[in-house]
Amino acid sequence: MSGAADELRTSIQNGLNDIENADEDRILRRFVNAVECTLRTNYFQRTADGEPKPHLSLKLDSRRLEELPQPRPMCEIFVYSPRMEGIHLRGGKVARGGIRWSDRREDFRTEILGLMKAQMVKNTVIVPVGSKGGFVVKCPPENGNREAVQAEGVACYTALIRGILDLTDNAIGGVVTPPPDTVRLDDDDPYLVVAADKGTATFSDIANEISADYGFWLGDAFASGGSIGYDHKRMGITARGAWESVKRLFRELGTNVQEESFTVVGVGDMSGDVFGNGMLLSPGIKLVGAFNHAHIFIDPDPDPATSFAELKRLFDLPRSAWTDYDRQALSKGGDIFDRRSKTVPLSPEARARLGIDGDTATPDALIRALLKANVDLLWFGGIGTYVKASDESHLEADDRTNDAVRVNASELACKVVGEGANLALTQRGRIEFARNGGRINADFIDNSAGIDCSDHEVNIKILLDATVTEGDLTKARRNSLLAAMADEVAALVLRDNYLQTQAISVFEATAGERLEIQMRLMRMLERQGRLVREVEDLPSDDAMVERVAAKQGLTRSEIAVLFSYCKLWIYDEILGSDLPDDPYLAGEVQQSVQVQYSPGHLEKPPI
Repeated sequence: MSGAADELRTSIQNGLNDIENADEDRILRRFVNAVECTLRTNYFQRTADGEPKPHLSLKLDSRRLEELPQPRPMCEIFVYSPRMEGIHLRGGKVARGGIRWSDRREDFRTEILGLMKAQMVKNTVIVPVGSKGGFVVKCPPENGNREAVQAEGVACYTALIRGILDLTDNAIGGVVTPPPDTVRLDDDDPYLVVAADKGTATFSDIANEISADYGFWLGDAFASGGSIGYDHKRMGITARGAWESVKRLFRELGTNVQEESFTVVGVGDMSGDVFGNGMLLSPGIKLVGAFNHAHIFIDPDPDPATSFAELKRLFDLPRSAWTDYDRQALSKGGDIFDRRSKTVPLSPEARARLGIDGDTATPDALIRALLKANVDLLWFGGIGTYVKASDESHLEADDRTNDAVRVNASELACKVVGEGANLALTQRGRIEFARNGGRINADFIDNSAGIDCSDHEVNIKILLDATVTEGDLTKARRNSLLAAMADEVAALVLRDNYLQTQAISVFEATAGERLEIQMRLMRMLERQGRLVREVEDLPSDDAMVERVAAKQGLTRSEIAVLFSYCKLWIYDEILGSDLPDDPYLAGEVQQSVQVQYSPGHLEKPPI
């Protein structure tokens, strides 16, 4: 086989050398490279009826694919069929992350790659690396109702999950077993888990049914958050974790948001997990404005008690929109607008609250005014990138849907940003906001509780299922035990959020004194091939020298990134890699992680 492959490779190379057109040569060489980077395919597999699979799956060695943008996953599985396309990117063999229903048909891999990058850092809470998957529906029902669209989405999601499991090793009786009729050009790879994400919040049971159909060794630990698992929205865990960040950032400003009133602008609606749960976490919230994909909500001077009761009513509805809000509960000048309107009328109270001149505004202008409003908290719970740096283009923000409403970080007038949603700000936007005096962490810090909860669920199920297999525990008892642990799991997850933000605060307090050491640390991480500063938007050596001279430390967002890379380093050190010979750098790496767990200089979490 290898001899025939070498002969074919030589023949192809000779043919490529005869090509005179440079573009044709480059394109064909990329095809050859893609073929050579293909590790597995389900092309030769058959259904129970002996028919070819209705979808094609390819597992690719992403790190060897030429001209692939950074960061490059360890591997990816591409699934194709006439009705869908999907992809699953993994940063390592033990990696976790959700599957989303993407609406970006032309560039959904770019979307998934950006989210995987966030997961790579976020997952250092429990496991070293992250993953992310997504799919697009290519043939949505024409004029279909919600049920028809949902049914097509489920079918496409099912194809992606089956395509992934087609190429994933199983573990039967503790022995790794490859998929049938599959040539493997890589090592054993049996660990693959998924989770819910945008558009797939209720799909975990579907994935676990497919897992059972394949006899996959993880069973219902394959997809966390199903009916036998932890419901993130019911627990409110992602919002509660992000709220730990919000509380700390305000506490360090001298404000207790659990006892004092404060103004908020948000992105999302009360039917959403992160937005809805988040807006019920303090009785002092004064939600003066919010928007989602359909409506804009304005309440210039809300009474916290009245507003809280109405927001809770909307949250408890099976499905709600801003138009369900009782207009009698709005303060004077409040209103709810349709984003499809050409213009909307603005009351004097709304104009005063948002600093708008003129009696009317377009919906896009009103949203920009909301983002730039002078409020205490800007709370992100919806999908989209709404803030970029002043020197970034909308193209670099990589979210064409929101180009018309996106603002620059220098225009933000809020005191604190809570990034409950992924990629609400670009990293450069976070840095600019922080250097202008704003308080912000990063999405992978603020909203890590969801994946952390999933990590706990999967690990508990793996442990308990081994006991079930041995006959020492029934499945029913396992399920009841899992449910009984929910509050304890939530407490452990929230403690992680509390300690992560505290560790960042400890480093922030001494950041100006540690810049030279951190510069050396970044250089060493680069030499080891772990870190690409340009990808992570960390300052160059020249920029670091300027900060050293000005005694300006790294921002919280930059510290969060460096902190996560140090965690990865510690994971490797535990596995046997050596820390650097430089004792200062070794100490910096160890302290960046151990500061979370040393009781000597930590305040007790209020959990």
